[in-house]
Amino acid sequence: MFKRSFITILLTIGLVFLLSLISEYSQRNAISELQQRTHADLNRYILTMRQKLARFRDIPQLLSKHPDLVRMLRVQANSNDLLRANRLLSEINRILGTRDSYLMNGDGLTVASSNWASQRSFIGGNFNYRPYFKIAIAGGLGQYFALGTTSKRRGFFYSYPVRHKERILGVIVVKIDLNEIERDWNEKDIKLLVSDEDGVIFISTRKDWIFKTLKPLAADDLQRIESSKRYLDKKLVPLNITQWQPSGKNSQIITLSEADGSKTEQQYLMQSGIVGNSDLNVSILADLESVQRQVLATLLYVGTVYIAVVLLVMVIIARRRIAKQRSQFELRELQALESSEAKVKAIINNTWAGLITLDTKGCIESMNVTAQKLFAYTEDELTGREFYQLLLDVDLQLYLQQIDQQRSSSVETLIAGRVLCGDNRQVPIEFVVGKMRQQGDLNFLITVQDITERKEYEAQLDQSRQLLESRVEQRTLELTNANERLLKEIKQHSQTQNELIQTAKLAVIGQMSAGINHELNQPLMAIRGYADNARKFLKLDKERTVDENLDEIAQLTERMAKILHPLKEFSRKSSGQPQRVPVSALRAGVLAILYPRLEKSKVEVDWPESQQDHFVSGDLLRLEQVMVNLIANAMQAVEAETAPKIVIAQQLTKNRQLLISVRDNGPGIDEEKLTQIFEPFFTTKKEGQGLGLGLSISQRIIEDVGGQLSAKNYNSSDSQSPFGGAEFNVLLNTGSK
Repeated sequence: MFKRSFITILLTIGLVFLLSLISEYSQRNAISELQQRTHADLNRYILTMRQKLARFRDIPQLLSKHPDLVRMLRVQANSNDLLRANRLLSEINRILGTRDSYLMNGDGLTVASSNWASQRSFIGGNFNYRPYFKIAIAGGLGQYFALGTTSKRRGFFYSYPVRHKERILGVIVVKIDLNEIERDWNEKDIKLLVSDEDGVIFISTRKDWIFKTLKPLAADDLQRIESSKRYLDKKLVPLNITQWQPSGKNSQIITLSEADGSKTEQQYLMQSGIVGNSDLNVSILADLESVQRQVLATLLYVGTVYIAVVLLVMVIIARRRIAKQRSQFELRELQALESSEAKVKAIINNTWAGLITLDTKGCIESMNVTAQKLFAYTEDELTGREFYQLLLDVDLQLYLQQIDQQRSSSVETLIAGRVLCGDNRQVPIEFVVGKMRQQGDLNFLITVQDITERKEYEAQLDQSRQLLESRVEQRTLELTNANERLLKEIKQHSQTQNELIQTAKLAVIGQMSAGINHELNQPLMAIRGYADNARKFLKLDKERTVDENLDEIAQLTERMAKILHPLKEFSRKSSGQPQRVPVSALRAGVLAILYPRLEKSKVEVDWPESQQDHFVSGDLLRLEQVMVNLIANAMQAVEAETAPKIVIAQQLTKNRQLLISVRDNGPGIDEEKLTQIFEPFFTTKKEGQGLGLGLSISQRIIEDVGGQLSAKNYNSSDSQSPFGGAEFNVLLNTGSK
């Protein structure tokens, strides 16, 4: 154990040392490759910048010799001279694609401009504080980057003196828009920036870096920049560069703390170069994440190879050890095999199924004890005999296919028949023939099972089935005859719908009256007791006690009136005329009728009041009868549930009809019976609980008012919902409110 741990520690130390060397070499190589690649990109961007500036470098010198501009500064210009100069500058600005061009006199006052017609015209502005004016008025070519004081836009300024007979009269200035350069620079892992001679960034692919400095500026430099109004009121805050590390010529690795909060610190490979004939400095920053990814990939590769080599060596060592131990293992296995053969033989002889082995010709070789008991033969008596000679009522062709040496299918077929036992019994059996390789030959293993008890059970089951079919046929005939009689009676009394409806209501009243009789019995007994006591207390002049008894009697009478109210409401006969029925009145009437049953029942009925009262077209009493029937049916359906619940919901359809649904969490309705539940005299209730007319009458009532009544099984997709039972939907036409 100690030796194995020591080797593991030694291999781990070797892996760490190797990875550290590879990491250093890979990082140095990756940075060198990145440096070469970004240096080429830097030269390309510098060339782009140089070409952009070179296009406009000589334009001020050409314009300085134009007679219209010289005339504006040489003599007292009139309005025509001013107009020609402005139009000239505007046309040149349009043709060359410059941002602005304007003419200043010797005092720095702008006298003509390309934007003379705009609201932000430079005319009248004095820019003598700008360095480009000072350089040009002194006779040189001025070039300068700054924010425009009027336009507030970044630009590069070229200026040149306007001379007449070697005397400098003023300065011509051309402003170049560098925004398109910034738009063209769009690299994924590379950041580009252009800074001035003070290190102030004025062009960058990172918007938040613009007008920041690469390094903190001295107070004198800040004062000088502010006095020239180069960047107006922009605060020149340095980038948060925490570390500068040299990495070759004009190349450094910087560590930058990001201000967006996405990363704490980020490392970049920074290379810089000067744009020729200017003070502009272009810098390219390459994200070192690619270097880190390359180093990580190299480390993973080297680590994988190292581990693979170590594992290969370990496998070779292990194989030698295994080869050495194999001979010892085979010796132990041989001893264990001899022991297990004895155990297997004991298990085979005591298994519940008979096992018989056949040779290649289908003759019996051996039998276990169970098969010997089943066949009433000893193993010696049957050895060498063909197994088929013992079988009766067995398909010979099927059996021969199973013991065919050329049998390609490994699927075992169950064969049934009888066996002729040694004591002349004929026992029903079933068996399967399986393949078995033994010393290179294909033998067969037959598994036999005695099915005497199952056959007896099947015979009894068949006899019971025949008896049941006979009874079903007899009952079906009786029900068919009864159904035909009922259909004839329904056809003869098709005009008595209102009487059937009233009769159904009276039947419900009969059911209600039994409960009401029980409910009224106790209040009446209590009233009688309170009245007798009041008479006695009255004789004793205990008026307060008498008053309390009379209050109790009054409360009991109110309770009796509440119990009798549903009976009175439900027994009223409908007018039969369509009305505009408020749903709130329908809800109140139904709940009032069902009040006695709901008080005694454990069923929870959830019928919330709607925030908007809808009106439907129909008869209030008939609609009450339909809803009472549907809720009563639902209450009977959920009686056996542990948490019985009924939910009544209502919603407006796209056709401006009102859909009232009654859902319960009962067992639901058989799919085969869903199409029959609205037929007269069809019921799924127990005997004595109904005649099967309630749903049929309810459907007739709803159809009479132009609505529909349908049923289905409701399955909620909500795992917390208790519903999975039946749902009855009443679709009614809405009435105008």
